[in-house]
This record gives sequence, C-alpha cells and structure tokens, in this order.
Amino acid sequence: MTNPIHFLDLHEVSKEDLRTMIDDALAVKKARAGKPKGTRDEGRPLDGHTLACIFEFPSTRTRVSFDMGMRQLGGDTLVLNSDDMQLGRGETIADTAKVLSRMVDVIMLRTDNHQKLKDLAENASIPVINGLSNFSHPCQLMADVLTFEEHKGNIKDRVVTWSGDGNNMVTSWIHAAGQFGFELRIACPEELSPNPVALDWAKEVGAAVHVTRDPEEAAKGSDCLVTDTWVSMGDDVGARHNLLKPYQIDEKLMEKAASDAIFMHCLPAHRDEEATTAVMDGSQSVIFDEAENRLHAQKAVLRWCLGKI
Repeated sequence: MTNPIHFLDLHEVSKEDLRTMIDDALAVKKARAGKPKGTRDEGRPLDGHTLACIFEFPSTRTRVSFDMGMRQLGGDTLVLNSDDMQLGRGETIADTAKVLSRMVDVIMLRTDNHQKLKDLAENASIPVINGLSNFSHPCQLMADVLTFEEHKGNIKDRVVTWSGDGNNMVTSWIHAAGQFGFELRIACPEELSPNPVALDWAKEVGAAVHVTRDPEEAAKGSDCLVTDTWVSMGDDVGARHNLLKPYQIDEKLMEKAASDAIFMHCLPAHRDEEATTAVMDGSQSVIFDEAENRLHAQKAVLRWCLGKI
C-alpha cells in the first residue's frame, strides 16, 4: 500500500506540485465559466470518492467550498461537526483516523489544534487536508495565490504586504513566499509577531520575508495589501484592538502601495476594524473573487491528494 498524500502545510509540498495545483485550478475555473454551480466537471474525476469534512468550530467558506467542490468533481461529501463524533474525546485520534480510513477516501479537518491534525494524518491511510488550524491555513493561501495571479499575473518576484495580527494566516503567507518566490513584508505589533518557527523556516530557505512595525513603510510600492480579522480562533479581545489599530488598512495605506495594487482579506471581516469599508468595497478589492477561489483551489488540492492531476 502506498503512503497517502496529505495536504497539511505549503512548505511540506513541493514547489512543482503547488504550481501544478494553481495552474489546474485556473484551467478548471475557466472551463466552468457560465455553467450552473451544480454542473459536474468534465469526466467527473472523483466519481465514487467520498470526502469526510470534520468541523470542530463553525465555518462558511470552508464548508461550502469543500462540499460544492467535491460535488462538482463528481464525488460525495459527509459533513461532521464536533457534536457528531468522538474525535480526541471518548475515542483516540488514532482510532478515529483508522475507522474513517476504512469508510471514506479523504478527510478534511478544521481544528484549533494543529497537533490533532498531524496525529490524524499520521494514523490515516487516506489523505488528510488541513482546512484550517491554529498554526496555518494553507487552503486559503492556495486561493489567495490563485486570486493574485488572476488579477496581476505570476506572483513570483512580486511584493505582498501583510498588515495586522501575525496569526495562522501569516504562517501560511510565509510558507507561500518561500514556495512561490515572492517578497512578503509583514507589518505587525511586536506583541503579535509571526510564529518564530515559520520565520526560522523562511530564513533557512532564503525566503524574502521581512517583519516591521511600520505599516506605511511595508506598503510602499506593494502589489497587494492583505489582512485578517483581529480576533479569531478563541482569542481574548483584551488590548488587541489598541495594539492593531495602527495597522488598519485604510485608503491612506492603500495609496502607499502600487497604483494597481489589490486588496485581499480571507473573510469573515469585521468592517472598519482591520480594514475600512471603503477599502473592502473599493475598486482595488478582490475579496469576493478570493472567496470564490477557495472552491477552485481546493478542487485542485483534492484531485492532487487523490492522484487525479
């Protein structure tokens, strides 16, 4: 039996495979243009396959995109939440992984415990996909790279600026910078700096990742400004808003970027906190293309995990 192909973090997947998935996602999206959302992809590549989606906390984009993506690929989806099963409670994660491996073809887990994701993958004989964890969000980054390239061409050697909390999204942006070859500038308060493990990896591979406390300096000439909600994954609000207020993406900060820069946000957003409504609804915003591209990028991930690319 061959080892399953997991999609847990971008830096654990080869650059060549990541590029293949982005190109595949774009091609399949173009081929579907104008068709009803429920239309199956040509050839129904995952016909007969079942995806188990496990959600340990609520989701909109992840749930709908994986469910619809699997349907478009011709497969089936089983959606489970923490109230439906005994993952890591009455039953060990290892036993859950082995049971599900006998019944479905691929597992997607959305969790606030990255170790739980790793333990699931270690004990499963089928692919496991990281739908989000407290450490990273690689599926979102695949959608973000796809969105960038739709609007601005190849992301290699371009400049992306993050302004805000150095959270799990930043970890995946760091991984993406190293894997896709673009410069990443991270502007954040010292108290909310990026994960040091991710920064150490970036240094080891020579990725162009820079951390600063000055959002205006980071935004100068950038091709893309991106942020995320200031409070998520069970964070305590506390003093976070006071720390992050200087990092809000507003019209003034957008003007520091390149004239044709785009604005991205993975959503959900707290409007007029991490970004102003004027920016989110402005002509440079691509947030809803970005949300849609979760569907197309994850379909490519599913096909790659199941050897269909």
